[in-house]
Amino acid sequence: QELEEVRRWDGARDVRPLDGNVRRWGGLLLPNNPPYNTGAFCFDLTFSSNHPLEPPCATLRTPIYHPSVDLEGRVCQPLTTHQRWEHTTRAIQVLQDLLLQLDSPDPQRVMRPDVARGLQERPEEFRRRAEEHTRPGGVPAP
Repeated sequence: QELEEVRRWDGARDVRPLDGNVRRWGGLLLPNNPPYNTGAFCFDLTFSSNHPLEPPCATLRTPIYHPSVDLEGRVCQPLTTHQRWEHTTRAIQVLQDLLLQLDSPDPQRVMRPDVARGLQERPEEFRRRAEEHTRPGGVPAP
């Protein structure tokens, strides 16, 4: 039921279980705002065997120049921390929160301090570098 809800959402495409595993989904996130809206970003959403009591883990598989995403694709997403997780939170809310982070980088949600510093101190250079990384690394936006 949650998978069908995500499939109907405009912020993602091609969402499906990976390798037939209903606890691991993959798909494309479609940012709306520059500098990331020129591409789409592959993601994995992995659910524990204790879901919905434990949060899922979102990972970006497409490289991105973003303060909240480390080089391995792990995301600083407070919504999915054990302290803030609510068992009533739906998968679509996790993905909507992730897309909001991509659309509006927050230098307070930091996985890469150097990138966050660039966003705060040199925003034009940050946007240029993010665009440069999105074009070759991003999947073409559908």
